Amino acid sequence: MTDEAENLTVQVNDKESVTALLYPADKKNRAGVTVVLGHGAGASQASGFMRMYAKGLAARGLDVMTFNFVYMEQGRSVPDQKHKLEGCFEAVIETALKHKKLKNNRVVIGGKSMGGRIASMVAAHPPATGFDPPPAGLIFFGYPLHPPGKPQQRRDAHLPKIRVPMLFLHGTRDPFGSPDEMTALTGALQRAELHVVDGGDHSLTRRSRKAGPDPLLVSALDAAALWIHAQVNGAMRQ
Repeated sequence: MTDEAENLTVQVNDKESVTALLYPADKKNRAGVTVVLGHGAGASQASGFMRMYAKGLAARGLDVMTFNFVYMEQGRSVPDQKHKLEGCFEAVIETALKHKKLKNNRVVIGGKSMGGRIASMVAAHPPATGFDPPPAGLIFFGYPLHPPGKPQQRRDAHLPKIRVPMLFLHGTRDPFGSPDEMTALTGALQRAELHVVDGGDHSLTRRSRKAGPDPLLVSALDAAALWIHAQVNGAMRQ
């Protein structure tokens, strides 16, 4: 965990709860936006990726809430069924909407790999908890379009149902979807944009990581923050 983040407990259902972390936005350029991010299948919200992106977006004026899915909170390695993952994400969104520091914020949802995919499934149908207005946007850090080496097993059938803006940040070396596949995908969707991270892997970084900030990481954070600010400002003007 981190000293900069506020620890929260989210009640998912009558028997289960998960831990969430709230990274407050930098006060100098606070945008009035909460970004709710789900983690990937194999690593929790305490992973290096999640902490770096949460801190990076917070430094760029965005309140960020991360959380553990139930299976990860309970120390299991196999993700829960989709409906349970969605229910957990919905409970975290509800917590973000009701939090006293965030209740006037617009909300953007997304995540890394599986976390982003589950966010998109929540956005593709009315969630059980409901939230109004709908999210200002969806953001994907390495969308898992298909398993590596299995391009026929696509995970995009629900995406055309989404009516809010979407940003896909995707590395050119990501085995979960080639640049050509991602270009075709986003071109076929109504309100989707693609930001290609040249040389980036599934974590939007290079394999060999030297000391200091990875330029690809900084570039991806800048692109994500600029897009979120633009979407929310545009929605407020409508």
